[in-house]
Amino acid sequence: QVQLVESGGGLAQPGGSLSLSCAVSGLSCDYFGIGWFRQAPGKERGGVSWISNASGQTNYADSVKGRFTISSDNAKNTVYLQMSNLKPEDTAVYYCAAVVLGGSWYGVVTEESEYDYWGQGTQVTVSS
Repeated sequence: QVQLVESGGGLAQPGGSLSLSCAVSGLSCDYFGIGWFRQAPGKERGGVSWISNASGQTNYADSVKGRFTISSDNAKNTVYLQMSNLKPEDTAVYYCAAVVLGGSWYGVVTEESEYDYWGQGTQVTVSS
């Protein structure tokens, strides 16, 4: 059974930092991609950052570029999202998701509909 468990959400002040973790278990494949997505109240879920454990490639939404950093510890099957210089508009439920890679593509997958497995989400609130 595939499980993704997010942790590390909470309350931060504007300009502050938080680090999210996504622990992945049960994936019976060598290569997979992890995406971080978020959904703010009243808005659709959107992509934040993506990483491929096959190529090491990363990508970011324009809104978080230069402020968020995605990384992975393959030995621990854990992906991290380091968030700094947080803004109130970063307030949302953050989800990590996994997609199995293979065939002809081992890079990042940014399309939300391609993701097969999802975590339960963790709340991030940025407020003074």
